[in-house]
Amino acid sequence: MAMIPMPDKDTPVWTDAEILECVNVLPEAPNVKTFTFRPPSGNRFVYKAGQFITLDLPVPGGNVQRTYTISSSPVTQAYLSVTVKAQEGSIGTRWMLGHLVPGMQIKAFGPAGLFHLPSNPDGKFLFISAGSGVTPMMSMAGTLFERGEEPDICFIQCANRPAELIFRKRLEYMACRTNGLQLHFVVNQSDPYEVWTGYRGYFNQLMLGLMCNDYLERDVYCCGPEGFMEGVREILNALGYDMDRYHQESFQAPAETKEELTEFDDVVPQEDTKAHIVFTGSNVSAWCSETDTVLAVAKEAGLNIPSGCTFGVCGTCKVKKVSGDVHMVHSGGISDEDVEDGFILACCSNPIGTVEVEV
Repeated sequence: MAMIPMPDKDTPVWTDAEILECVNVLPEAPNVKTFTFRPPSGNRFVYKAGQFITLDLPVPGGNVQRTYTISSSPVTQAYLSVTVKAQEGSIGTRWMLGHLVPGMQIKAFGPAGLFHLPSNPDGKFLFISAGSGVTPMMSMAGTLFERGEEPDICFIQCANRPAELIFRKRLEYMACRTNGLQLHFVVNQSDPYEVWTGYRGYFNQLMLGLMCNDYLERDVYCCGPEGFMEGVREILNALGYDMDRYHQESFQAPAETKEELTEFDDVVPQEDTKAHIVFTGSNVSAWCSETDTVLAVAKEAGLNIPSGCTFGVCGTCKVKKVSGDVHMVHSGGISDEDVEDGFILACCSNPIGTVEVEV
């Protein structure tokens, strides 16, 4: 592999008319690798933290084009890296993990994408990611760290288990050298024969309050599976966050319009919209607002639903929903099986339309 010259201020900017050469492959986690590319000419890369690039991959049977978020920081213009994780049924990514090695050349298109840091990122940021959705957050955090000024980042990363926390060591290295990067890791389960003393379970609003009590003051950037991002939006909506400051990117379908980053078809209870709750076991009904909880309406009607935390954690207020819809944002106090069977937590369930509950 020939040595590639380092760029300087007079070096031309790389365009996708020039092929890229893989110069390094780094294992990150199970089925996850970082691939670093440089153009043979030594031209410099110019892009925004959070953007993606499309690779033309020579898989058996014909080339395929796959889009990957850039995980490196644009502060360093000499190279560009993508960090990829093989998903079930993936073709291009699995070819990369098994066959792409330093010295190979790949056609690429881009960079592109609207999910990125602002031109002057001087605010307070909250990065929330799951799985390989951490890749744009790594680029953003690296950019804020490498520019030499003290950043203000609360970085929350979720994974199935500790071994699958991509970039964990690199993030810890950065956090050890600045007071402006606060790290929080959440896993569903521990690794065998390894001690885990951090957060365990699914990310919820109680965790958010403990990790980042000034979240209302921060710009939120989120990336991960669609269900995960929907859950994050539900949490923020329930807590009164200004969703105009919320931005998200899916690693399955990068946003192509500004509306995809800021407009979502979410159910958000409205204070000026009426709802009706029928307590079937007591022959009592009451009108209320969508922003009222089933627990609060029951107490106002003189009914007793046992309760504890009122945050959707303890599960004490679990009741059976007979019919209708509620908007429930809980913090782990009810199982998916109970939800499927029609149970709700009265303390964090908002009625939508007419709802019947067994109380």
